Order: sequence, then structure tokens, then C-alpha cells
Amino acid sequence: MSFKDFTLQDLIDRLHFTISERALFAAVPESAPSAWLAETLQETAPLALMLANEKARSEMIIAPILIEVRRSLGHAIGLFSGVELNIDAVDGLNGVCGFVLSRSPEQLVLRAPVLAIVEAKQENIKGGIGQCAAEMVAARLFNERAGKPLPAIYGAVTTGDQWRFLRLVGDALTVDTDAYLLPQVAKILGILRQIVTGP
Repeated sequence: MSFKDFTLQDLIDRLHFTISERALFAAVPESAPSAWLAETLQETAPLALMLANEKARSEMIIAPILIEVRRSLGHAIGLFSGVELNIDAVDGLNGVCGFVLSRSPEQLVLRAPVLAIVEAKQENIKGGIGQCAAEMVAARLFNERAGKPLPAIYGAVTTGDQWRFLRLVGDALTVDTDAYLLPQVAKILGILRQIVTGP
């Protein structure tokens, strides 16, 4: 078993999570996209959606948004794509994460603390929540083993044109009731900036 095999029911049965839904980021202010991001998405987003596969959405929509967050913070955070996070093969907490954001600006090696996981899915947001949450558990263990625990780990499951955010505190997973669409990119950027600059 690996991250991609996890379902919401697995989180409850195997990891003993409690799962709730509520608005997490309604009050977070927007962060206006740069001219570069606006122009990039204007060109790439329609193409990615037309190609209709995870790789295209990941490269042409999600990566530019995450690069914008990193750029807007003066490259003070690390951004990794397709990194392995093999924490506990017995519990299935192993595999490749779509994107990982860390508090270290170092790009050669993933350093703790990991702040957030962003998982790309072609269409099925709900089906990706279990996978993303399992990756968040692995990120929390990664931080703890490095002596850099955080009070919360965040995640996002996205098709590129739709984003759902998650927060993990202890064994409580909260799924944001609000889904954000690509035209709300300023709100998506605001949420991501708050996640990576928070405590």
C-alpha cells in the first residue's frame, strides 16, 4: 500500500482519524497574481484543460501557481515536485508526492519542516483527499523525526481549475467546505501564502 491507495475510510479505520468539514480560509485576504502569472495562466490553463490529464494540469497550472507563491516570498520556501516521501512502508506511508512546500529555501534536499502537500488529480477531488491526507501524515512524521514539528500540516487536492484545502492537527483532519476555482487565483494565492508563512 502507498499514498495513492489511501481512501477516507482508510484514514478512519487504519489511522483512527476524525474527519470534519468546515470553512477554513474564508477570511484569508486575496493576494493579487503578478503579471507573469496572469499571462502564464492565460496561455497555459486552456491548453492544460483541453489536454485533460494530470501531467498537463500539474505542469501548466499548478506549478506556475506554486512558483508564484515561492517568488512572492523571496524564494524563502522550498518547492519540490515528484519527491519521494518514504516514511513507513508498513502503514503505507510511502510514495511520491505531487508537490511539497517546505520552510527551508534549500532545493538540493528536502528539509524539515514540511509545510504543505499539494496533490494533483485529473478530475476526482474527493477521491484524492485520502491520498493527500496520508501524505500529510507522512510529512508530519518527517518533521517530528527531524525535531521540527509543526502544530498543523496543510494540504490541497487540485485539478488545477478547482482547489480543496485540508488541515491536519493531531488525528483531526478538516476538509475545507469551500472549493476555489481557477478564476479565484488571487484567493488561492492568499491561502497558500498564509499556509507557508503561518506558525
